[in-house]
Amino acid sequence: MTLSEQMTQLAKQAKAASRELSRLAAADKNGCLLAMADALEHDAAAIKEANELDMEVGAKMGLSSAMLDRLKLDDKRIAAMAKGLREVAALPDPVGRVLDERVRPNGLKLRKVSTPIGVVVIIYESRPNVTADAASLCFKSGNATILRGGKEALNSNLAIARIMIEAGKRTLPAFPEQAIQVVPTTDREAIKELLSLTQYVDLCMPRGGEGLIRAVAECSKVPVIKHYKGVCHVFVDADADLKMAEAIALNAKVQRPAVCNSMETLLVDRKVAGVFLPAIAQRLGEKKVQLRVDAETEAILKSQMRNLKSELRRATEQDWFTEYNDYILNVRVVDGVRQAIDHINHYGSAHSDSIVTRDEARARQFLGEVDSATVYWNASTRFTDGGEFGMGAEIGISTDKIGARGPMGLEELTSYKWIGIGTGQVRG
Repeated sequence: MTLSEQMTQLAKQAKAASRELSRLAAADKNGCLLAMADALEHDAAAIKEANELDMEVGAKMGLSSAMLDRLKLDDKRIAAMAKGLREVAALPDPVGRVLDERVRPNGLKLRKVSTPIGVVVIIYESRPNVTADAASLCFKSGNATILRGGKEALNSNLAIARIMIEAGKRTLPAFPEQAIQVVPTTDREAIKELLSLTQYVDLCMPRGGEGLIRAVAECSKVPVIKHYKGVCHVFVDADADLKMAEAIALNAKVQRPAVCNSMETLLVDRKVAGVFLPAIAQRLGEKKVQLRVDAETEAILKSQMRNLKSELRRATEQDWFTEYNDYILNVRVVDGVRQAIDHINHYGSAHSDSIVTRDEARARQFLGEVDSATVYWNASTRFTDGGEFGMGAEIGISTDKIGARGPMGLEELTSYKWIGIGTGQVRG
């Protein structure tokens, strides 16, 4: 079987499975999800064994420590995957919701009702927990999913999908096993072939680095929901609680630096820079964070800190646009909230940005004028996540302005149709 034939078969199977999924009751879907969650925990040893093979592949590929951390599955992360499935099962079914109703003057009743999208292709790198998150959200929302992870995570992805499918089949005789499929080949041409099948595939969602997402968007013939990168900012205002700002900045950068909602640039108001920068630099230095700074930040740190633990270098113009996914942070001194907003809207990626301040007027200006999918006041950017937003899990984060924006959960995985109910009306 050629690669083209193999991908066509996957897509055809997914389309047929999506029709079967649309006939399942909410209770049946929830029962399957709960069984899948139990199975992931029960078969954790098999998942970890598969993941060990992937970790060896990742090490040979030369993946950074941050990327290897994204790849690794341990008992805690497997438990988190199972927890995510249970939370998805507990959420209301997004299919069949009445979004709008109206009656026309001629008596025609119109109803706008949520429906599944159909077949969703998810393309992602490293993080095998995405397999469980994406499959569960698509299944609950009535969508068949085709999962294409990176070659470094193939064994983990196949094991997770197999365990979920087997649990679904044991729980529900009518379970459509082709509703969850993993692309079994690491050939990059498979993506191009799959995304040319507009008669079967309805939507693609890539998750990963900017290079992957741009490559997918450029080759796809089906609609793509995307975010190219996560260049997230924290702005410490002149009226910030500096201890709070320190905790937020540290969390946003180092809690998990390889994820898209981690901070890449710290902006500090000039009025507090002399006090705040040495304090936060000390904390970041303890975490071995390299600082790429403007001239003003450099002058403050060099004059006030004899034992600066962080490596310090002058930021280039390109650095302000860069998503590092690593222990590297840009730092700039700005002249008030106006300059902070302008910096973010110019260099940012419309993902997640935060202001730390006690001044409500400045906070509301920031929240209103920063053009990002998620903006925060006195909170870390790390909260941009489907689980943290109460969605159970997420299938991705969108920085697009058409359709879904921000974390995508169940509701964002539905479309809608209009239902018209008449009594013989005809249009004159």
